[in-house]
Amino acid sequence: MNSLRLILSNKRYLSPAIVFATLNVLLGTWAIYIPHVKSKLAIDDGEFGFASIFFGLGTFIMLLIAPYLIQKIKVGRSTGFGVLLLMFSFTLPLIVNSYYELCASLFIVGFIGAFTDISMNSLVSEIEKEDGVHIMSANHGFFSLGGMLSAGIGTFFLPIVEVPVYHMLVVILILILINGFLMKNYFSHEVENVKQTKFSFSQLKPVLTLVIIGFFIMGSEGAIESWSALYLENISMTEEKFFGLGFTAFSFTMAFGRFFGDKISQQFGSKKIILIGTLVGIIGFASVLLVDLTFVIIGFALVGIGFSVIIPELYRIGGKLPNIDSSKGISMIAGAGFLGFLITPFLLGQISDWSSLKYSFVALLGFSVISFVLMLTIKNR
Repeated sequence: MNSLRLILSNKRYLSPAIVFATLNVLLGTWAIYIPHVKSKLAIDDGEFGFASIFFGLGTFIMLLIAPYLIQKIKVGRSTGFGVLLLMFSFTLPLIVNSYYELCASLFIVGFIGAFTDISMNSLVSEIEKEDGVHIMSANHGFFSLGGMLSAGIGTFFLPIVEVPVYHMLVVILILILINGFLMKNYFSHEVENVKQTKFSFSQLKPVLTLVIIGFFIMGSEGAIESWSALYLENISMTEEKFFGLGFTAFSFTMAFGRFFGDKISQQFGSKKIILIGTLVGIIGFASVLLVDLTFVIIGFALVGIGFSVIIPELYRIGGKLPNIDSSKGISMIAGAGFLGFLITPFLLGQISDWSSLKYSFVALLGFSVISFVLMLTIKNR
């Protein structure tokens, strides 16, 4: 909890953490009104799923150009402009009147969201290097808290809000006041351009390794979000009231673990903490495969606590790779992770159709094993 105390006691560290929370508050507020948007436009799950591809497309395009933009605008301004633009972009999907407008609005949200995500992670990475602190994991903990906060408050207001965009505008007003007060602490932050050396395979190898691990870990997170309830229903044969326990356990331990990750990373280093995290994930998935409800819930909780530290540590390593600008390293990992988050649930669905959902979770166990082995090849950091 040292990193949490550090963040709460210093505006220099608190300010970017609030951006992390803001991003997921917006995502969470939008998510609770998805059924309303589907009903308003008279579209089914398949049509909404296709529209969501435009969110991914906008994200992917920005991942390709974000390092260049951040280098030109500077990381502090990029984070500030990004979060302000993102707030207002989230009103767009709530005011659309046609399916085509929905697709366009989700593209814009994904485009600006990716820019903000890479900017804020690059900012924290640079602050860590400059000040010799470990706060990346705790910042991702604030992201998790933002989602929990928006879901809790949003669910309370859902029955009494007739016009969703009004709710979003109130949320935006509050977020503007908070972020506007703190933005001055990072807005002028600049980073000297990294001198690029001649390209070599030794420079590519660690990047590719981190990218593959990011794909597998984020892919596993997306799969748990999409398939954990169905696993409890179809494989564990659990009562309906317990369907959400798996993802709840996973989400809680992930948020909890991120507030301790920085201290552990500071003591043991990123490589060891990722190895430990993937090992805990392996044990967790093995427990899930035992099928019994108690073991399944414990397993999802173990995966959450193990995976909680991995993505922040991958960003930390990616932001410190020699001769590579931090925004480039982070954007490559973020891009692979997001691609995994989108694709893996679909791939596991295909495995489930061909055989059984249980074998889909065997595949996730395999992802963790491969990530563990790959991390062994990374030099100590």
